[in-house]
Amino acid sequence: MQKEPITKYKPYQPVDLPDREWPGRTIAKAPIWCSVDLRDGNQALAIPMNIEEKLEIFQLLVSIGFKQIEIGFPSASKTEFAFFRRLIDNDLIPEDVTVQVLVQAREHLITRTFQSLVGARRVIVHLYNSTNPLQRRVTFGMSREEIKNMAVEGTKRVRELVPTVPDTQIDFQYSPESFSDTELDFSLEVCEAVMDAWSPAHGEKVILNLPATVELFTPNVHADQIEWFCRNISRRDRILISLHTHNDRGTGTAATELALMAGADRVEGTLFGNGERTGNLDIVTVALNMYSQGLDPRLDFANLNQIRSVYERCTRMMVHDRHPYGGDLVFTAFSGSHQDAIRKGMDQMDASEGASWQVPYLIIDPKDVGRNYHAIIRINSQSGKGGVAFVLEKEFGYVIPKGLVPELGKMVYELADRLSRELTPREIHQAFLKEYGQVSFPMKLHGIKTVQRYEETREIGLEISLSWKDEPKTIQGRGNGPINAFCNALDQIGLKQFRLLNFSEHSIGRGSATKAAAYVRIQGYDDGAYWGVGVDTNIELASLKALVAAINRFAQ
Repeated sequence: MQKEPITKYKPYQPVDLPDREWPGRTIAKAPIWCSVDLRDGNQALAIPMNIEEKLEIFQLLVSIGFKQIEIGFPSASKTEFAFFRRLIDNDLIPEDVTVQVLVQAREHLITRTFQSLVGARRVIVHLYNSTNPLQRRVTFGMSREEIKNMAVEGTKRVRELVPTVPDTQIDFQYSPESFSDTELDFSLEVCEAVMDAWSPAHGEKVILNLPATVELFTPNVHADQIEWFCRNISRRDRILISLHTHNDRGTGTAATELALMAGADRVEGTLFGNGERTGNLDIVTVALNMYSQGLDPRLDFANLNQIRSVYERCTRMMVHDRHPYGGDLVFTAFSGSHQDAIRKGMDQMDASEGASWQVPYLIIDPKDVGRNYHAIIRINSQSGKGGVAFVLEKEFGYVIPKGLVPELGKMVYELADRLSRELTPREIHQAFLKEYGQVSFPMKLHGIKTVQRYEETREIGLEISLSWKDEPKTIQGRGNGPINAFCNALDQIGLKQFRLLNFSEHSIGRGSATKAAAYVRIQGYDDGAYWGVGVDTNIELASLKALVAAINRFAQ
């Protein structure tokens, strides 16, 4: 890297727009969305999609709700041409979906493009040519006037060919490619000339697509460019201003959102931002950002996992674990403080339909995009006490008593630290039962039997079969419940060397599969406190198992 002074790169100059209005605006409605997955996204793949894969992506886009889909560059290759013909000849384009085809401002390519669209109901013909100074000098060796004439002649050729497809409604779109790096006055000049050449009828809309083909500056500058253009272009009522941002600086989402505030009507992008270099705009992110603000994006991402699965299979691209909304870990917390806040937020959520989502660290409800709550909290050595309790409750149905949570959390994350890895919910469950419910020495419970009920005192008499240090014993006790009776029986043979501090129980599951979980805490004469857990289909047996487990932990 060059050291100061840096002469290799120059900062971009701001747009002279002192009365800019976009900073005070908000996004009030969803834009017109156009997916370019099948063209811009496809051309960026190491292995471009075949016709069957493109068809699967097309059908996926339709199911999501896209009404405009750029299906490719039919003049570029036989595969691109054949794919468009497949869509038309097999009547695979829904009546409410408009397909878009891209073509350079070159006569023979425009002619070939029109040959591909015969029989389609409605098509956007997307014409483009590069307009920025670098491309004018390096790529084309043309003057500004020559570049403008290229755009105008291409537009005229499209207009000439419209009558050759009388059964197809042709909408027109023009892109001054690399608008982001083109002088604003020249972009305006070219687009005005294109509008003159097309001469839209009253009520007809021309799409002027203003691409940040390469992202070169901060998002506010792009918003200034769009607002300046919207203010200065004539016939604004006959124009849809379209955005097409890339992500070279990592701010494509912000640039699009600010440009919508600046007056744009339409957005082109791809699923998960697939595209050249660092990618196109990620429509999933922008749409769900709108949704998180209470705005209907008019796209359905309720089954985002399935959308991602199709996308990954057909493109051979992988969605990063931390990718907004779609990544495996975006609704997951490992940090103890985050887990505690999420758990408390979930516990306190208003369960009524339409209630405001109020859970710390989660900007939307994962269930809204087809995710479940199982992966919200995952456990490693950085996790806290609340996270372990959350996992046991959501995955296995245990409502851990508040007093047990700190001790349990410490035990589990010390295990994760010792193993130097994340623990699965199953491993957490096994560790929990092994520590608190499966300690079988020195006392083992073999069975209980109610031998008498005392109606006047509402007490019961129990006969308990157990072994103490492998010595079988049968004891009897009377009390106001199973635990009280058991404790009294132990007291008669000198084994009650503790006092009961806490007892709670709840059911796990429903119907015939319902089990009872019981939690007992005792205090030994050494002032130490010990928890035990019992699980059984018999609620009385579950409580006694919990007591025995606590006694065994105390006795060891």
